[in-house]
Amino acid sequence: MKIKITLIATLLLSAIHTKAQVDPIKRDTLKEVVITSTRIDLPFKENSRTIDVISSEAIKNSAATNVADLLQQVAGVDIRRRGTAGSQADLYIRGGGFDQTLLLVDGIKMDDSQTGHHTLNAALPIEVIERIEIIKGPAARVFGQNAFTGAINIVTKKRLASSASINVEGGSFGQLNSSVTFGEEYENASFMVHVGALTSDGYRTNSDYENKNYVLKGIFNKKKQPIEVLGTFFDKKYGAENFYTTNPDWHEYEETQNSVIGVSTVFRTEKFKITPRVYWRRGQDIFLLKREDPSFFRNLHITNKVGAEANASYASNLGITGFGIDLSRVSISSNNLGKRNRTMANLFLEHRFKLANEKLDITPGVAVTYFSDFKFHAFPGVDIGYQVSENLKAYGNLGVTYRIPTYTDLFYNDPRTIGNENLDPEEAFAQEIGLKYNSGKFTTSVAIFNRDADNLIDFIRPDTDPTSQYEATNIAKVNTRGFELNADYRFKLNEFNQTLSFGYNFLDDDILDQNKELSRYSLNTLRHQFITRFSSKLFKNVSQNIIYKHAERTVGTSYNVWDASVIVDFNKFSFTVTANNIFDAEYIESGFVPMPPSNVLFGLRYSY
Repeated sequence: MKIKITLIATLLLSAIHTKAQVDPIKRDTLKEVVITSTRIDLPFKENSRTIDVISSEAIKNSAATNVADLLQQVAGVDIRRRGTAGSQADLYIRGGGFDQTLLLVDGIKMDDSQTGHHTLNAALPIEVIERIEIIKGPAARVFGQNAFTGAINIVTKKRLASSASINVEGGSFGQLNSSVTFGEEYENASFMVHVGALTSDGYRTNSDYENKNYVLKGIFNKKKQPIEVLGTFFDKKYGAENFYTTNPDWHEYEETQNSVIGVSTVFRTEKFKITPRVYWRRGQDIFLLKREDPSFFRNLHITNKVGAEANASYASNLGITGFGIDLSRVSISSNNLGKRNRTMANLFLEHRFKLANEKLDITPGVAVTYFSDFKFHAFPGVDIGYQVSENLKAYGNLGVTYRIPTYTDLFYNDPRTIGNENLDPEEAFAQEIGLKYNSGKFTTSVAIFNRDADNLIDFIRPDTDPTSQYEATNIAKVNTRGFELNADYRFKLNEFNQTLSFGYNFLDDDILDQNKELSRYSLNTLRHQFITRFSSKLFKNVSQNIIYKHAERTVGTSYNVWDASVIVDFNKFSFTVTANNIFDAEYIESGFVPMPPSNVLFGLRYSY
């Protein structure tokens, strides 16, 4: 305990020297930011939905090493990790499942037809991210079927100015991270390259990892018709101790690859904008039940998705009309799931009306989707907002949302788990009302939401016999309701900016009453989630963050975790110290995997 108290004191005392403005996770203060993940581009404050934006400055000052750790600081987002940066992490929004949140990168949909367990494998290194847009609530009419409870769009950096940075980090558990990011601007083109590696010996048996990240972004023909090209390749190898079983002797192991190539451009006139895009996403997953004996049980899955889409908006005296089409084909080749494919077509249409001296906005819309194996489905919805005053806005939205089963849901088979070819798609009708207030110094938002779902899919045991198989099953009906509150208070101390932020999310559902202890995934919902963050500076060259996270899950388990970071800037160098789980809390976020004990990571970045 003495070491921990000394560490906290060091972090706090170091914070008595500071550099520039610390920028926390921002919400309605980002007036200049245009949300680009929708077909109708809107300034942040004009949106009639619950949206959080994490800015590039917030990312820099967080000292987080990956997107999963960054998203853990957002109320309403539940990241269930199975270890440190190199391990699997599942993404949940407002009590939904890990298959029910859509991840996008520059608007490219990163859904995985094998399983949502791999969603965050497509997340970019934080060095190349401009901002992250988090859309909470049903978003199927905007993005399609995977945005059941929300969507997250990672926006890459747009200004690729001539620059380079080198980053090296090391710390507990043999962690060693290194990366090089290089950007160059030319008269008619620009590009950005990132190469990174993250390794660790692991904080417990068989939790080591080795990650490699490669990102290339280019913008060509800038003078006439700019063409944007994005290419990524991420390779992960990690010990998966007890990720899926409790056997202490098997020592599970997994390797995943994720890559994407996307090409897009934008055509504009005074009233018309169209954004065509083509893309290819590939995923590969190798899983060994016994790391030292591949012949005992081995899964190999290779998925591909090829798509073309065009999104457009048209401004007229009646408002703004957004529309689009998305055509794609997914396929999988697997020794367990077989060889399968699916063709999808999505049509989107929405229109934004401005009434009552432009104080009232109404945006109805609908998405119609065709699946070659699940036929036609429609997702209607509407957003409504009213500008009560310059600083206060009331809003509400409702919509139908939908998710078809993954290939794992349908066809997976092992001694403990069995798929179900007769599954029905998941459906839900969701509603939300909220308020947003921004006075400059004080920003707050509050939302109440409800979701009535039919045919939710989970893996269920038919009885309490521990040897019985979990089978993919449609749960009849599930009601989820909740409340979310976020607030930021900004003030000055010694002429330096300070920010105190907090967020609270409450969820209540009746899954527990239906499934008791027989469900594999659904029962881990966050009932209470409280996050507070103090981002401060008192002097010129040092900034710091202190983050407190409280979580209480439906099954009754709860935990409290404290993290802190310090950033010291001098000339072209930045030195960081990040302390995680300072008080050594014992807790589990997912399955049977205990999270790491207290640990420290030291970093040095050189930029020129």
